[in-house]
Amino acid sequence: MSVGYPIGIEEEYFLAERDTKNAVSRMPKALIRRARGALGEQVTPELLQSQIEIATPVCHSLDEARSHLRRYRRALRDATAEFDLEVFAAGTHPMAEWNEQQPTDKPRYHKLADDLKFLAMRNMMCGLHVHVEITDPHVRIDVMNRILPFLPVLLALSTSSPFWRKHATGLMGYRLAAYDELPRTGIPDFFVNLADYNSFIDTLVSSGVIEDASHVWWAIRPSLRFPTLELRIADSCTHLEDTLCIAAIYRCLVRALRRLPDLNGIWRNHTRLLIEENRWRAQRYGTTEGLIDFNARRVVPFADIIEAMLALIAEDAEALGCMTEVAHARTILQRGTSAAQQVALYRRLRDEEGASRIEALRGVVGWLAETTAAA
Repeated sequence: MSVGYPIGIEEEYFLAERDTKNAVSRMPKALIRRARGALGEQVTPELLQSQIEIATPVCHSLDEARSHLRRYRRALRDATAEFDLEVFAAGTHPMAEWNEQQPTDKPRYHKLADDLKFLAMRNMMCGLHVHVEITDPHVRIDVMNRILPFLPVLLALSTSSPFWRKHATGLMGYRLAAYDELPRTGIPDFFVNLADYNSFIDTLVSSGVIEDASHVWWAIRPSLRFPTLELRIADSCTHLEDTLCIAAIYRCLVRALRRLPDLNGIWRNHTRLLIEENRWRAQRYGTTEGLIDFNARRVVPFADIIEAMLALIAEDAEALGCMTEVAHARTILQRGTSAAQQVALYRRLRDEEGASRIEALRGVVGWLAETTAAA
C-alpha cells in the first residue's frame, strides 16, 4: 500500500464521427447527460465541443487510478457509440480543421473565447494533466523549480500529436507548437520562493490581465483549486499504461526531489533556455533522439536518459508501490510512442496499401479510437 503523495489524473479526449472520422463541430447535448449518467461529475466538456475531459478522484495508488481510468474510457466508448461517434486520446486530432469548431456553451469558455479570439478556435489540443499533492506551498514552488529539467523527458514519452489539419507535421509532438500561440504557456521561469511567485500572480490579477492563477497555463504550475503541483506538459496518451507510466514517474520525481533537496538546486542564467531546447527536441523527435546533458554538454541517447532517471527514482518507486508503472517507460521506448505508431501506420497505409492521404488519416483515427477503448 503506497503512503503519501496522492495523485489525480485528468485526460482530455477528442470526439470523432464514426463514418468520416472528422472531429465533431457540435457535441450532441444528450451525450454529456449520457456520460454523466455513467460517470457523474468526473466527466466535463472542454473549451471546444469536439473535446471532452475526465478527472479521477484523489488516488493513493496507480492501481486505483488505473481502475478509474479504465472505467472512464470504456464508459465514454459506450456513450459515444450511441451517437455514432468515437472517442480517442491524442494530443491532436489528425483530421480536425480548427475553423470548423464551436466553443462549449459555458460562461468561462465564452469569456476565454472572447479573450483569446482567433486563438481560442485554434485550441484543438488535448493534454494529460497529473496532480501530485504537496501541502506546503513553499515546497510546491521549490519542487516546481527543480523538476523543470525532467519535463522534456515526460513530454517525449507522451508524444501523440504528429498530425495537424490533415497533414503530417514531421514532429512527434505538434501539440505544444500550437499551444505556444496562447499566452502564459511553456516552461515557467525560476522563482526565488513563494513570495516571488505570488508577486507575479498578484501583479497579473491586480492589473486585471487575468482573473486568477488558473489562467496561467504553463507546462507545470501550482494548482489554484488543490494543494498540488500540476504537470501539464504531456500529450493525451492513447495507451492507458502510458498515462499511468508518466503519472508514476512524475509522482516519484516529486518524492525524489523532496528526498534530495540539493538535486537540481543550482540554476544558471541559461538553464531555462537549455530546458526549452530539450523541450523542442522532445517535440520534434519524441524518444527517437537524445536530449542535452547539461553537465556533459552533449546529446545523450534517450535510452540512457531513461535508465538514469529510473535509477534515480528507484527508491521512490518502491516506496510508492509503482515499480511496474515506472518500468513501462522501457516498453514505450521499445514499442514506440503513440506518435511513432501513428506515423508508422500512416506510412504503411500510404506506401504499402496505396491509400490516399485522407484514407490513411482515417485509418489512423480508427486505430486511435480502438487503442483508447482497449484500456
